[in-house]
Amino acid sequence: MLSFPQNFLWGAATAAHQVEGQNFNNEWWDWEQTPGRIKHGHSARVACDWWGGRWQDDFDLAQSLGHNAHRMSVEWSRLEPKQGEWDEDAAQTYRAKLKGLRERGMTPLVTLVHFTHPRWFMEQGGWLNKASLAWMERYTTRVVEAFGDLCNFWITLNEPNVYMVLSYVWNARPPGAGSLPQGLRVARNMLFAHYRAYEAIHRVQKDAQVSLAHQWRTLAPANPRSSLDRFATWQGNYVANEMFVRALTTGKMPFPLGRGETIGDGKMPLDYFAFNYYFVSHVTFDVSRPGSVFARLLPPTWLKGTSFEELTDVGDLAPNALYELLKRFARWNLPIYITENGTFDIGNDNQLPSIDNQSSYLVTHLRAIQRARQEGVQVNGYFWWTLVDNFEWDAGYWLKFGLYHLDVESQTRTKRPVADTYANIIRGNGITDALLAKYA
Repeated sequence: MLSFPQNFLWGAATAAHQVEGQNFNNEWWDWEQTPGRIKHGHSARVACDWWGGRWQDDFDLAQSLGHNAHRMSVEWSRLEPKQGEWDEDAAQTYRAKLKGLRERGMTPLVTLVHFTHPRWFMEQGGWLNKASLAWMERYTTRVVEAFGDLCNFWITLNEPNVYMVLSYVWNARPPGAGSLPQGLRVARNMLFAHYRAYEAIHRVQKDAQVSLAHQWRTLAPANPRSSLDRFATWQGNYVANEMFVRALTTGKMPFPLGRGETIGDGKMPLDYFAFNYYFVSHVTFDVSRPGSVFARLLPPTWLKGTSFEELTDVGDLAPNALYELLKRFARWNLPIYITENGTFDIGNDNQLPSIDNQSSYLVTHLRAIQRARQEGVQVNGYFWWTLVDNFEWDAGYWLKFGLYHLDVESQTRTKRPVADTYANIIRGNGITDALLAKYA
């Protein structure tokens, strides 16, 4: 039996645009209207129908599995639909959700910005505009004033490194800039905005716990003997991971985001580390990709023979890489929460026999977390991505990460085997020898 501490947070993670539906006032809704941008022409018009009230049913499902925490986000474009105007009706809906979590015995972690922004924000340049720092500070202050009595765990921004790459370097998501220099400018302003938001939260709520969710995509050279592959891997890792973590842990803006200038008061603006971790990607040098620092990701090997085998933005399975990452970040002596971790059901397209690849992923990654804990790393919580199949951005509903399968048309939820595996772990507050023998 691999046991976890009694106060460990167990839950799932969601994001507003991916689950709410009826979210028509941000850049993602506008992006979805162009044919070909979302796989199979899917739309977030309905999503999981949380704005229609189905969040109550899904919170009941989470409670039935024993979850004692939930990570959710609030939608900026609902709360501030026009610049400087606060929507009290939207605020009351979010208060109801937070109260619903509390009533079900679940601790909320609230993300302020999870990839979506008000239309007015983007029309003025978004994070390219230095005024975005003040806009973020104002929005943050209002949110914490409105909901601080119901929440004291905050995440300011979700994965600014992923936002930089996919929205500004690779042209895969809105606004589709396709520019590394613009991407670096956006990343710089987002990091400054996090510092401003961190200070704003603590002005309003002295005991708040604040972080920024960073997705650490471990990169490894496709051919370890190739100096070019090693070089491309090093560069990709620095741009996608290292420079963000350096800014957050040193209080200085590293090259190429800056020239070492002090950010804010120069102190580390984190009360805990929030990490999203999924896969390891293998990198090869590609001279035709200077905009991606000459790095090209190879398709994962574990998806061969499935309809997902060409997914280059999905890496290979490597729970040990999560262990190594946790050991590395133990040196800052901050609590660590895994705020996203999970994989999609590879049998969801009805072209494969029914299999449960998600439970083995869950058990092996939790085993890696427990191994790090046994060596003194302060991992205090784990959030599976996600509770119910949702709108997975440009993949639509094709990739299904949920503990529950969602039929979008009927809004029917069907429990997956991984939900019971997770519930067994939570109820026993550990991984039994039987689960280890079956899945690890």
